[in-house]
Amino acid sequence: MERLGARALGSLPPAVEVPGYLDEDLRIGIVHFGVGNFHRSHQAMYVERLLNAGTARDWAICGVGLLDRDARMRDALAAQDGLYTLTLREPDGSNRFSVIGAIRRFIYAPDDPAALLEQLASPDVRIVSLTVTEGGYVSDPTTGRSPQDDPLVIEEVAGGLAQPRTAFGWIVAALRERRRRGTAPFTVMSCDNIQGNGRVARLSVEGVARLVDAELADWIAAEVSFPSTMVDRITPVTTQADIDRIATELGVEDAWPVSSEPFTQWVIEDVFAHGRPPFEQAGAVLVSDIDPYEAIKLRLLNASHQALAYIGQLLGYEYVHEAVADPRIAGFVRAYMEQEAVPTLVVPEGFEMEAYIDELFVRFGNPHVQDFLARLSVDSSNRIPKFLVPVLADAVAAGAASGVGASIIATWRAWCRGVGAGQFAIDDVDGEVLVSAAAQEPLGFLRGVPTLTPFLDSPGFVDAYARAANALEQEGPGAFLGAVLVQE
Repeated sequence: MERLGARALGSLPPAVEVPGYLDEDLRIGIVHFGVGNFHRSHQAMYVERLLNAGTARDWAICGVGLLDRDARMRDALAAQDGLYTLTLREPDGSNRFSVIGAIRRFIYAPDDPAALLEQLASPDVRIVSLTVTEGGYVSDPTTGRSPQDDPLVIEEVAGGLAQPRTAFGWIVAALRERRRRGTAPFTVMSCDNIQGNGRVARLSVEGVARLVDAELADWIAAEVSFPSTMVDRITPVTTQADIDRIATELGVEDAWPVSSEPFTQWVIEDVFAHGRPPFEQAGAVLVSDIDPYEAIKLRLLNASHQALAYIGQLLGYEYVHEAVADPRIAGFVRAYMEQEAVPTLVVPEGFEMEAYIDELFVRFGNPHVQDFLARLSVDSSNRIPKFLVPVLADAVAAGAASGVGASIIATWRAWCRGVGAGQFAIDDVDGEVLVSAAAQEPLGFLRGVPTLTPFLDSPGFVDAYARAANALEQEGPGAFLGAVLVQE
């Protein structure tokens, strides 16, 4: 079977959307750290729309890989002329296929660090973007993380950033080089699921810079823009079934296709110092105040994913759509959304909250997306503090016990206890801390997880949490859910 590539485009079925610009002279305008499935289904797709419309010839993407596992992406894209397939899985079971070519270059940093620095220093590059996950930021006020505590930052700073190890070390090294050359700085645009991700990116970049050169840090603070963004598209991990589907339906071999839900949303704070693509022409929303949109998405979709992840696995479900089809779980998640998350939100004028929540359940229930609950529990020590804890903190500050939210924390503890018993696998930098804390009596979990300790000062929260934790431990997840819904 023919491998996907430029020569194979002509043999694809007519309904498949393909790049129409591959023979044109494009310039790299965006360098992106973290080329995973989400970037390829979301940001790269938006740029693809603009390239095909002829409105972004100066904004092609150069992807960057820093980690050992990124060598696989390097090899997959290199063998396919930078192309890959994107499949939109409709709720009715139909598929929409397209080929994405917006990533015109990929640099695996260990292969050629000099090439990466030169690409970042190019005047053509005016945006450096990131999807490095919640745990990839080296400065984060939510978790207390700071650059001077990060082993990789310590190592790269000790060498004067001659050999950067982190995305933020590379960004600082590139900005230093651009300043030396008299080249205008690029904009740093985070596309990670973090509220105020622009502010968190700024803290990480300036924090690393200050460890190297205070004057450089001051220059970055004055000259570099850090727009916040809100991103949304459920994008599962690629499975063998996805690879087989492309081979069967398109007749080509794609080493790393992407599948996602049809829904997509991108809200961007419009603060770009030296230009940007016309993202709004591709469907993005450019705003001056992004905070309300961020909060809605993170506190409803992302926090609800956490509400689903642990109770769903405790009840034996594997996929998101299976869990949300259980009326007990659906009721639990809806109670969290409507009773606890919504009261903490500032709703933009014209935003239809009830319709948004209903659409979330349609998206969660799409059986063809095949989103694993286990994916949602990866890196929980970073996700819970960013998505759920702010809701709980606001609720407690307003005098509410946050009973459903406290129960979600109890399901997290129960799942971590299951990890300790060999029932589940954990993928988390703080996995040992979580499992150790969960092995203690219920309040030991609140004491052992730093981001949860402030809730020990709320008697109402502690009581609701302890009751839920004990119910899970003594009566099981099914009885626990019944008790929570009766109370609410």
